[in-house]
Amino acid sequence: MRAKPLVKICGITRPEDAELAVSLGADLLGLNFYPPSPRCLSLEAARAIVEAVRGQVGLVGVFVDRPPAEVAALDSALGFDFLQFHGREPASELEPHGARAIKVFRLRPGEPLPSLEPYPRAWGFLFDLWHPELYGGMGTGWDYRLLAPLAGSGRPYLVAGGIRPENARPALEESGAAGVDVCSGVESSPGRKDPDLLARLFHQLETPREPIDHGIRPT
Repeated sequence: MRAKPLVKICGITRPEDAELAVSLGADLLGLNFYPPSPRCLSLEAARAIVEAVRGQVGLVGVFVDRPPAEVAALDSALGFDFLQFHGREPASELEPHGARAIKVFRLRPGEPLPSLEPYPRAWGFLFDLWHPELYGGMGTGWDYRLLAPLAGSGRPYLVAGGIRPENARPALEESGAAGVDVCSGVESSPGRKDPDLLARLFHQLETPREPIDHGIRPT
């Protein structure tokens, strides 16, 4: 029997979208704090989302090269379960967060897979496609088979980049990932999740539920 894949819905901007994603079976919700992104949240908007679903799902603060003090302040104010580092942050900035840290790698075509060794305490990893200006939410697919060599590493990782309801299952199977990270592929417009697309995504990913411990502990 196959384990249920992890599903992270990223770029949540509204409490009602968070509640719908949770009701459909989301394991993780990503709240974006990257100012250039159309999905970037104010503290007040993020707090409304957190209060709507706390304890029901893993809450992930998403950061791109933000000062450690700023990350710590938002973490203290909102009480994230995980912190996702999507930029060029050195391993030393993740280390204080231990098993709550998720390191993102943005892959360039033709380059070798990065080493995971500098992040021994991180909960896991997320792999996306490199872009010179954008950090996620591009809706661009890539060759997910490049991640297959990591399947035996013993470290959980998520696959992102162009994931939509119709290709979520193939992306999982080709990459060997523990789950998917989906953003624009379930949106009607940037930051607005589409109920039909969300439902279709979870329908495509339905598998028999086999108990598995991914270390997710919603608080």
